Amino acid sequence: MEAKGHHHLFLARDLISDDVPPIKTSDTGTRALQWMGDFRVSHLPIVNHQEFLGLISESDILDLNHPDEPIGNHSLSLAKPYVLEDQHFYDVLKVITSLKLSLLPVLDRDGKYMGLITLATMLAELAEMGSMKENGGLIVLELNVLDYHLSEIARIVESNDAKILSLYISSPLDAQKLEVTIKVNRTDLSGILQTFHRFNYTVKAAFHDGEEDQGMLDRYQSFLKFLEP
Repeated sequence: MEAKGHHHLFLARDLISDDVPPIKTSDTGTRALQWMGDFRVSHLPIVNHQEFLGLISESDILDLNHPDEPIGNHSLSLAKPYVLEDQHFYDVLKVITSLKLSLLPVLDRDGKYMGLITLATMLAELAEMGSMKENGGLIVLELNVLDYHLSEIARIVESNDAKILSLYISSPLDAQKLEVTIKVNRTDLSGILQTFHRFNYTVKAAFHDGEEDQGMLDRYQSFLKFLEP
């Protein structure tokens, strides 16, 4: 449901990295720490036979009394953050940044572990997005599924002498609603926003990026504010 360039990766399964392996309950905390250092991450998923048991952090291991024993010997209360394989790029970005993770497991629809996405991969992909690198503005619309008409949205943008650079659609928990995020090639969004209001669209958020050298961290953190419910 996305309008996008063919080279962009927008689903979780497309972002899986083979660089970082999971650990097993039979691995020791010491080995996990070594791997974290080797792969420059601060978390590792514990996976036994495709079953994702949880994410262990550097601090979890440092708290162990006997890090040379198998992780399975310890009683650990582990967080289990993950995304499903067909979740959107921005769902992944929201989870990985809001929980301050260095990586995020990906599960299939049967709950089996498929792999993981690293923060480094996310930042690299974000940097490659042409629409993110170009100056312009972001507009987030919320509308009923039945009211979504791409042609009308494009007409509203183009009536203000602007063009849509990219458009992403996500469906929140309420299946009757859609969130439509538009990147346009204008930093002055006032005219476009007025037109959307005139056509009774709900504008959930708007953001303009007028500085080409703005840091990537600032850019995606600012954007994430508009993905929050």
